Amino acid sequence: MERTKEFRGISVRLARNYLENLGGTAVDDTTVEGDGWRADLSAEKVSIGPSLQLTEVTIAFEADEALGEDRFEELIEDFSRKAMRAGG
Repeated sequence: MERTKEFRGISVRLARNYLENLGGTAVDDTTVEGDGWRADLSAEKVSIGPSLQLTEVTIAFEADEALGEDRFEELIEDFSRKAMRAGG
């Protein structure tokens, strides 16, 4: 199973921290692995209007079939709730 999501207004460091709080372990600065799942993080600056830029973090979530679709969706939703509190 795979899913890619983008989040604006948070940093890779903060996203990695949230994933660790959800049971993952940082493999390196841009990869977190949990029991049956993995998340790869990347970031870029995106323009919002003519003069404002925000950091957009992209997370590529992957999970083993053994984790189950429901648990995978729950992990992504739990992360999304944390990220929405941080970003604008």
